[in-house]
Amino acid sequence: MQDRVIFHCDCDAFFASVEETFHPEYRAVPMAVAGDPALRHGIILAKNARAKTYGVLTAETIWNAKKKCPQLLLVPPRGGAYSEYCDRVNRIYEDYTDLVEPLGIDESYLDVTGSVHLFGGDAVALAHDIRRRVQAELGITISVGVSWNCVFAKLASDLRKPNDVCLLSRGNYQSIAWPLPAGAMLMVGRKAREKLHQLGMETIGDVARADPALLTRAFGKMGEGLHRYATGEDDRPVNPQSGEELPKSVGNGSTFSHDLTTRREVEAGIMGLCDTVSARLRRHNLQCKTVQLSIKNPALEVIQRQKKTARPTDLCSELYKTAMEIFFAHWALPAPVRALTVTAQNLAAPGTTTEQLSLFEVMADEEKRARAETLAHTIDAIRKKHGKRSITSAKLVAVEFEEGVEEEDAVLL
Repeated sequence: MQDRVIFHCDCDAFFASVEETFHPEYRAVPMAVAGDPALRHGIILAKNARAKTYGVLTAETIWNAKKKCPQLLLVPPRGGAYSEYCDRVNRIYEDYTDLVEPLGIDESYLDVTGSVHLFGGDAVALAHDIRRRVQAELGITISVGVSWNCVFAKLASDLRKPNDVCLLSRGNYQSIAWPLPAGAMLMVGRKAREKLHQLGMETIGDVARADPALLTRAFGKMGEGLHRYATGEDDRPVNPQSGEELPKSVGNGSTFSHDLTTRREVEAGIMGLCDTVSARLRRHNLQCKTVQLSIKNPALEVIQRQKKTARPTDLCSELYKTAMEIFFAHWALPAPVRALTVTAQNLAAPGTTTEQLSLFEVMADEEKRARAETLAHTIDAIRKKHGKRSITSAKLVAVEFEEGVEEEDAVLL
């Protein structure tokens, strides 16, 4: 039986690389994409090659990174641009196979078993072609791991970063992969690594050569997976995006630049979160029947409350109404609010659930709701073409302008 040909394509320093396409001058200085300390989430999200030479690490605090590199240029993240580049990268991959499985925003599995012969038959050469095309068309680089299974493909993509290709084949994986630390393997985090150390297993090869029964006793069912992964016995398929499992919930949260203490601030905060959640629901073709609101105070204490919506919905206005009802039923202003999270739960595709409405409710509601749904989809289309902030709620803009945020062209609702 012929082996599969699996690629793991990983964008190099993705956020920082995208920023450099907008500002080529960033390539000449140590630069990092980072959360704003004023917004209370000041960590390094990505760093460029020059910052890396100073030892700047992803996920460390800005304060610590600045100690290593005082001249480090900090750039705020722009989520919309990263999502757009993610889509563009995956569209390139789809020119080579219809089996593309995105993993987060910056990496994807590709199964090119059935198509590699269309591009010359050499898997490594094809990986280089894809790598060069992404760089030429998008200005960012990727690293590609090539193997007969997903686990080794992912492992390989880390071995020759950045902007290169690495092959782990049946002929070389023992000499290349087995000497690597066990922590380099999928599924092995800090706790698993510590337990393996206690068992005298430091490398992937140690895990591969271990008695599977010993691993099962130590890790339970996970032990079987560790042994299979170390020996390359991974037969999981690459699931294309169209076959993704539907989410069980859709949410969005925010830690605010200052504690919210007025009704107007809370309305703006909840409206912004509901706007994002409703758009995500429509993107997945889902509606929710329950809204959950999480409220965090400055002492980091959190309460979570839920409420059923009047009917299954993907509309911002209906999510907002329910979330506001939850808030004022369980929180008394001016008690300060540090963070809020809105989560849509109890999800289903439109039209797959039944609801009991009176004739009068139907007559009064349907025309108004149809207009709201048309408006929501129109907004989605405008944002897809012109960016998320091209159209927004007047409630949000009013609060932002009061806080000194620079005004942008926007359609106010």
